[in-house]
Amino acid sequence: MESLQENGLKIFNAIFEGKKNVEIDEVEYPIKKFSSDIKYLDLFGYRYIEQNLRKKSEWGKKAREGHKIMWIIKGRRYVGRIMDGKFTDLTKKK
Repeated sequence: MESLQENGLKIFNAIFEGKKNVEIDEVEYPIKKFSSDIKYLDLFGYRYIEQNLRKKSEWGKKAREGHKIMWIIKGRRYVGRIMDGKFTDLTKKK
């Protein structure tokens, strides 16, 4: 989970600083964009994706209010969230 958090924070910073690439383990990975302009990066089976401001959800609202939110997804599961630079592990059972 540490590398997920570590990589997540690097990607989070790159996305929200408007960088084109992020360096992880001395390799440059390009940050891609969907046609909707949502930035994302696929890395080691995970997708790191910026919160869509246009979503009508609570998270979309938070993003519109200025919060920086990125999700970490594996397959169809949300495994992590970084909001305003703080990592939350979503795999832990409640």
